[in-house]
Amino acid sequence: MREELRAVPLFADLADHDLDSLAEGATVVSLAPGELLFSEGDDGDQAYVITDGEIEIVKITGEQEVLLARRFPGEVIGEMALLDSAPRMASGRAVEETTLIAIPKSQMDQLLESSATAAKALFSVLLARWRQTEASLRQSERMVQLGTLTAGLAHELNNPAAAIARASGILGPELEAYGRAISALGRIGIAADAQNQLDEWLAAAAQPGPVMGSLERSEREEELEPALGAIGVAEPWAVATELAFAGWGSDTVVSVGEAFGGDAPVVLGAIAMTRNVSELLREINEGAGRMSEIVGALKSYTHLDQAPIQEVDVRKGLEDTLLILKPKLRDIDVEIEFGEVPEITAYASELNQVWTNLIDNAADAITSSGREDGMVTLRTSADDGTVTVEIEDNGTGIPEGDLDRIFDAFFTTKPPGSGTGLGLDISYSIIVHKHRGAITVDSEPGRTVFSIRLPVAGPDEGSRAPPKG
Repeated sequence: MREELRAVPLFADLADHDLDSLAEGATVVSLAPGELLFSEGDDGDQAYVITDGEIEIVKITGEQEVLLARRFPGEVIGEMALLDSAPRMASGRAVEETTLIAIPKSQMDQLLESSATAAKALFSVLLARWRQTEASLRQSERMVQLGTLTAGLAHELNNPAAAIARASGILGPELEAYGRAISALGRIGIAADAQNQLDEWLAAAAQPGPVMGSLERSEREEELEPALGAIGVAEPWAVATELAFAGWGSDTVVSVGEAFGGDAPVVLGAIAMTRNVSELLREINEGAGRMSEIVGALKSYTHLDQAPIQEVDVRKGLEDTLLILKPKLRDIDVEIEFGEVPEITAYASELNQVWTNLIDNAADAITSSGREDGMVTLRTSADDGTVTVEIEDNGTGIPEGDLDRIFDAFFTTKPPGSGTGLGLDISYSIIVHKHRGAITVDSEPGRTVFSIRLPVAGPDEGSRAPPKG
């Protein structure tokens, strides 16, 4: 086994006694194609040297599997979790028949303590792996976030689009019926005083009716049908539905009968069709307005066609982010406590990425807590040339032992497959390194508050960012 280890570049320059020590506790592992060597979240208690075959390193991000790397004979894998005494951040799986040498943590620790050459070589390997893994996962994180936002937007746009499609599909035939009703109205003789009253009824029918529940509306329809039948309306149930939506009662129907006598059914038909067509047009207008609002928020959120650094309204960015994340926050109360704050000079789209990460994490914390009174609170304030944003949730909280690590790359408190461990690392980089601001967290069970401080004047390129922790 010593010669097999000697063939590995990482161990090539080790002394014979170091190799003998390393091989002393090593074992041979054989894998069939598709067999797992280790899974994401497992304890990192061994490193492996591939002697034959191929291993792929994969990570579940969201609902997709991300291929981070392929490892071949002569390469060492699994050493990052082993040296960091942390759970595996990804899974290793055999692509074909594969043979490996498993080296226990105790043997690796002994080697690194006794050999500066091995420590230096392993450090170089770790640094390269870290950079490669981080680059792959950052791209994956962006794609997952894009997929989440796209799915949310599609859901939000679908409702008004469906309403427009439904209303416009009905509107054509209804306009024809409306034209016939108005034409019939023009063929009856209407006195001047009655015309004034009719104009008022038609104008009122074109306006939105009162808000009422289905039970109240049903009772109103039952009240209207006998009155409509009594003055000769051929299909009282159809007209009753429209008049009920308009808020009419039987006393108004009686008034129409008294004013128009035998022509009352024609007048009531025209009033009912006016309400129907007006309501369909309102639905189309409201749907189009909602779609325009969503598209406007998306454009503001991404800051398309705008300079990377600009004057930014922090409150508007938070509101746009809430709209984008609305599907995820559907069962969570959102409380806004915005104080007056000035615009700041900042990278707008990147700040919105921070708000997205933090609000999304807050929603996940509430969901995992299982509480039905979940709430996310957003606050803004200004003081001494800075703007402060607080994002609070009443979810599970962050364990005290994890607070010092939450901004570290690849560290996550979520279950394996639920996160890359880069969301807070990216947020820290954007706030601290790019904007020269500060981000802190205060957490206990049932309450977590992220506080972000940003300079109003914008990033000071001459200042230095504080270290994490």
